Amino acid sequence: MSTDPPTDHPLVHVLDDDQAVREALEFLIQTIGLHVKTYSTPIAFFAEFDPDPVGCLILDIRMPIMSGLQVQAELKHRGIDLPIIFMTGHGDVELCRRAFLNGAAEFLLKPIDEQQLIDALQKAVRHHIQTREKLASTQQARELLDKLSPREKEVLEGMLEGLSSKQVAKDLGLSPRTVETHRAHIMEKLEVSSLAQLIRLYFNALHP
Repeated sequence: MSTDPPTDHPLVHVLDDDQAVREALEFLIQTIGLHVKTYSTPIAFFAEFDPDPVGCLILDIRMPIMSGLQVQAELKHRGIDLPIIFMTGHGDVELCRRAFLNGAAEFLLKPIDEQQLIDALQKAVRHHIQTREKLASTQQARELLDKLSPREKEVLEGMLEGLSSKQVAKDLGLSPRTVETHRAHIMEKLEVSSLAQLIRLYFNALHP
């Protein structure tokens, strides 16, 4: 089992109760330059799991005591966004359907085709990175908007509606010069230089 990489390096988790499967997957994943950590039981996985690194989970759908679907449900309950690639035997169509309905990234039939697994891994990791980048952008946008005063937020609403400074001034009972001052402060606090950038930032804050 490898040591944990820095949190900015993708980490592939492998959860399977079959040691031979774990070792084979660990070797394969390392050959494509990804870090990997293996677990023999769901208990070990949840005890050691670090949600910070980007990556994905390769998960056996049928395990004793706690199934792969139950592991998926627990991750979802904890609000963990880790993409899951299920490994399954023939005849598990209904289980796979349920896995997909709950957000699984992919499922692969055993014995696992190496190229299919590599393709699925790369796709899942890319998706996780994009998801994290979107969340970071949303958080940053919300933090910037929180810097605005109540009056600046009122002026911002008028700007987003496409109103001129005179129209905003009239609606808020302010002078056009005061509105212009507020607009300048808004652009400075939000770290944008154009209305298009402002709209994009506001959209990012509302749509994580």
